[in-house]
Amino acid sequence: MKISTICLPLLACVALNGCASIVNGTSQPVSVDTAPIQGAKCALKNDKGVWYINKTPGSVTVHRSYGDLTVTCTKKGFKKSVAHVKSHTKGMAFGNAVFGGVIGAGVDVADGAAYDYPSNIHVSMKKKASC
Repeated sequence: MKISTICLPLLACVALNGCASIVNGTSQPVSVDTAPIQGAKCALKNDKGVWYINKTPGSVTVHRSYGDLTVTCTKKGFKKSVAHVKSHTKGMAFGNAVFGGVIGAGVDVADGAAYDYPSNIHVSMKKKASC
């Protein structure tokens, strides 16, 4: 059996896997707080899905994406608050383009593994005006 018969398929498998996907994956935990207010319900949304926190402060695992994350929080007696959280390209994605090639980088961009959100998100809430 030739060594190329074994190495070529193995090399192809390695080249087709994104480095960022392997190291960090396509999802990440984020925490949301509405301090000094507690107990707000929040929905986190991007082009990959919607996730819910039933009571702040709280955490949820979201799917990484190129698109921004919209965080909408509500609580009785307070105005609905919306925060837009920017997605950032991880430095590792550029290394993947060099070492994993175009295919590896393309996989990470497509599945969201090349991006990251801040791990802690603060949403300011204001009381509703009383009549």
